[in-house]
Parts: sequence; C-alpha cells; structure tokens
Amino acid sequence: MDSCERIALYSHDALGLGHLRRNLAIAGALAKRETGHATLLVTGAREAGVFPMPPGTDCLALPALTKAGGAYRPRSIGMDLDELVRLRSAAIASALVEFDPDVLIVDKRALGVRKELRPALEMLRERGHTRLVLGLRDVLDSPSEVRREWSAGGDADAAREYYDALWIYGDPQVYDVAVECGLEEELQDRICYSGYLARQHEPREKRYTELRALQLEDHPFALCLVGGGQDGHLLADAFAHAAFPPGLLGVIVTGPFMPQSERHHLHRIAELRGNLRVVEFIKDPTLLMRLAESVVAMGGYNTVCELLTSGARTLIAPRTSPRREQLIRAERMAQLGVLDMVRPENLRPSVLSRWIAGEDGCDRDARARVDLDGLRRLPALLDDLVGTEEAVDPEPLYAGVA
Repeated sequence: MDSCERIALYSHDALGLGHLRRNLAIAGALAKRETGHATLLVTGAREAGVFPMPPGTDCLALPALTKAGGAYRPRSIGMDLDELVRLRSAAIASALVEFDPDVLIVDKRALGVRKELRPALEMLRERGHTRLVLGLRDVLDSPSEVRREWSAGGDADAAREYYDALWIYGDPQVYDVAVECGLEEELQDRICYSGYLARQHEPREKRYTELRALQLEDHPFALCLVGGGQDGHLLADAFAHAAFPPGLLGVIVTGPFMPQSERHHLHRIAELRGNLRVVEFIKDPTLLMRLAESVVAMGGYNTVCELLTSGARTLIAPRTSPRREQLIRAERMAQLGVLDMVRPENLRPSVLSRWIAGEDGCDRDARARVDLDGLRRLPALLDDLVGTEEAVDPEPLYAGVA
C-alpha cells in the first residue's frame, strides 16, 4: 500500500437515497483512519452532489435508473434500458481502472444492477491488487426471495469468484442473515458483522440553527419521515390527518422523490391546519430526530439506525412491497422492545393519534442491547483486510458465523 490509499465505493441507487447515504457514512468513517486516502464514490444517484462529502472524497454520478413494478428503467435519459446499462457499465469500468483502487466496496449487488459491474471486476481481478468487499444490509428481503435472487442473479457465484470479504452492516442478535438465508459455508468464512452503521448526531448548536431555519426552535413537534418519499404518501397522509395534542406541531418531511401531486396534497392539508408543517427536503434528518417528541417513520435501514441513535420515541410503519425487508427489520426490532410498529393494514390516522398522544411505547434502555457501533468498527475491518502494519484485529464478536 502506498502512502495515499485509494478506496472506491459503488452503489447502484435505483430507488431512494438509502444506498447513497449509507455509502457516504462509510466513506466518512474510513476517512478517520490515519492513512492518507483518496475516496471515489460511484453512485447511481445524481442527488449525491447536494450532500457534503467526507474529507478526501468525491463522487461520480452515473445516468440514473429507477424501478417501477419491480423492473428497472431509465429515470430520465431518453435511451432504452440496455443502452443505458452499457453506458453505465463502460463508465464504471473506465473510472475504476483509471482510479485503480486498493479497495472496492460494493453495496448489496455483487455484480451491480443488471451485471453492469462485471467488466470492472474482471479488469480489477486481472490487475490483482484490489481487495473487494461486498457490503450487505442487515436484512435484504425474505429468506426465500434472497435465495432465489442470489441464485438467479449470479450473486452467490460472483461473491465466491471475486470478493475477499462480506461485511454485513448489522447485529446477528437482531437478524443473522447468513443463518436465516442459508449462505453457504464457503461464504460464511468471509463474513464479518460490523454492527449497525449508526451515525453520531450533530452538536446541539448545529441542530438549533437548523430548527431555527425551519421555524421550529420554539415548538415541540412530532415528526413523520418517509425516506426518499417515492412510496411514502400513505403514511404521510395518515399522519397529516392525525390529531395532535394541544401545543404539539406535526412535521412531515416528504423527501425529494415524492410525486409533486402528493406533495401538493400535503401542503393543502397543512394550509387548512395551524399545527402541521410540510418540509420537502432536509439534508440531514437526524437534526430533527433528537428534538422531536416522537417520530413516525418508514422502516428503511438508515432511518432505523438514526432513530435508535437519537433516542427518539419511535413508531415504524414499514413498507411490505416490493420487498419485505422493512417489515422483517421492524418486527425483529419491535420484538426486542427498541421501537414500536404498526402494520400497513392497521395504518390509520386514529392509530397514529393514539400513539402520538400516548406515554407508553418502546423501551429506550433496551437499545443498549443492539450493536450500533458499525461505523466505529469499519476502519479496523479495513485495516485487517488490507494488512496494514498498524492493523488491529476487529472485535471478534462479529467475525465469522458458526
């Protein structure tokens, strides 16, 4: 390894901002290592440019994909899907070969979306010195669907063929994906559980400045978060029609991908109520979480991590399609008592009204039993992978799965 270590991260980002935000958090954690570094984030989300980059990090935004009815399609550009995938694949391979990373961390899809990553993986393997990491969420989908996708999409073969390590960003005491989804023994030997990637919250002064800009600094409020917003209108609408206790504001963050007609609908409701605010986008929702009286949210990975760290009283309303990931995560967390959950079929304004007004709910002390130290642990995992002289062994609790 030369004095300037090069780290590349890839995420396809076909839906929402979850992959992008997770990779930015990983880049930020690895930037804290003492080695000099250059980090390139290859992302399918052009919104990457509005987020602050960690030190030494820049991004390459690919022409965007989106997903509708379970199928990928170009998000904006006037090309057919096969043309767009070829364009993205060529751009990825060219960028990674020129950047020549010491480590490439791939998010979720071992071959990328529609196998667009394979040419780059082949070229890097021929050069022989890039260490490859496949990073996986705690929950991918139902076990049967994960097994089907890994087999049909070639992920299992690609993981064996190309990858030196599989990092699972979760706690096996909550959900042990290797056991639940039956990852074969050959891959289990490469697995390390990092713990959840939960970011630390900003200093109070920064939070207060943000609240002042939103005119919320002097108001207790309940918060509704729907991730990127592309499928969050059902929850946002139920929250908008819920009753709030006297003196409590309701605040909805719609996310940048909620359709304009749905955002307009929420704004109209807010105009008719004196105790509801609608915010279309905020770079860092954690700035609102810690000071909210309570939070109602969808159950995406990043949102759950941030809420557990914030200590906020939390109710999760998970999506159940096209994947059951959010539902499985919320059920496991609710069983542990660290958050409350409402199933989609029970999501009504009256249910939210009772929960927001209530005092009972999740056991915040139980959160100490969930490992939220993933970002702190990642630098040691990387040092162990690349064999730096300063490397220290990662904490053994999460290394390997019996």
